[in-house]
Amino acid sequence: MAKKKEEKNEIKKDSLKEVPKKNKNKEKKKEKISIFTKIGNFISGVKTEFKRVKWPSKKDMVKYSIATITFVVLCSLFFYLIDIILAALHSLGK
Repeated sequence: MAKKKEEKNEIKKDSLKEVPKKNKNKEKKKEKISIFTKIGNFISGVKTEFKRVKWPSKKDMVKYSIATITFVVLCSLFFYLIDIILAALHSLGK
């Protein structure tokens, strides 16, 4: 068992030796990119992403719009009825 532990320790020591050191001078020499280049890259990226978007058809948009409007109307009616019931209960308590 002692041999296995020694082998594990040697493996750990070897793996620590292989870690490359970063050269700080290379990081300092990086060129600064102008703000206009960054904005141009951003706009270019937005254009390419818009090409990948799958836009819904007119039929789908009508279906989704009707479902949304129906949901909003039903929720409004629900809360209106709750408000009327609570107001009636409140007036009975006085």
